Amino acid sequence: MNSYDNQQIEMNDSEVQINELNMDPMESVSDQNNLDKNITVVKIGGSTLGEHDTTLSDLVQLQKDGQNPVVVHGGGKIVSEWMEKQGVKPKFVDGLRVTDSQSLDIVTSVLTGLINKNLVSSIIKKGGNAVGFSGVDGQMISAKITDPKLGFVGEVTEINSKPIFSALNSGFIPVIAPVGVNVESDDDESPNLLNINADTVAGNISAALSANTMLFLTDVEGVLDSSRRLIPRITRRQADSLVKSKIIAGGMIPKIQACVAALDGGAKTYIVDGRLPGALTAIIKGQTIGTRIG
Repeated sequence: MNSYDNQQIEMNDSEVQINELNMDPMESVSDQNNLDKNITVVKIGGSTLGEHDTTLSDLVQLQKDGQNPVVVHGGGKIVSEWMEKQGVKPKFVDGLRVTDSQSLDIVTSVLTGLINKNLVSSIIKKGGNAVGFSGVDGQMISAKITDPKLGFVGEVTEINSKPIFSALNSGFIPVIAPVGVNVESDDDESPNLLNINADTVAGNISAALSANTMLFLTDVEGVLDSSRRLIPRITRRQADSLVKSKIIAGGMIPKIQACVAALDGGAKTYIVDGRLPGALTAIIKGQTIGTRIG
């Protein structure tokens, strides 16, 4: 395992609301019908790529078993490290990362370059077939700015599933970085690219693909109650109540929102400790770990 595998990949810090998707359902269904097996969307975050986890090996095994995994990754911690290397101090508003023009250059370079290509190469070295994308490629992810105080942070407006289905139908694991196309960029002052919350991207992509399963592999056991005990399963209504009571807070909120979006697309959704060996395959085999939402 290379040095990258020992770094923690965390979700982007911006908490972006899930939007309704604007897609042509007939196109998506037509593409998906070419696939023989179920699609599993896996969001990699937290310290899921550490010394003892088996996430990448599990992905390769799923592919060899004829399954169709799709990976969405973040990289907040590594982005912050590279910002500091470039003399750019990370800025936050209410705990959310502010992405100005200089930060956006670093975010784009680190997410779509360093992290994405290291993940792809690691999967290939383990015997899998993978291809790296960002949400910009094929205008896979369209987005717009909804909170100007956060700078160039986008909210998803549309998912183009064709590049993802093309990769799956060609025998590749798509590995997707959460940078999207700014649909409102119409002058020299507006950037063409936007930084997007990786959890939000995973939920939207799961819904667009009509995925069977969506997993968040993170660095916590699952959703915890007020006594820090694992909640094995929560309904959508319970999730809303836990958010309102602030038992679910911070970085767990966009994960819950993404799970709700994936539920609407027909997926079973889970938040699981990705540091556990075999966590991904355990969920696929129906074992009870982490928290199931819905």
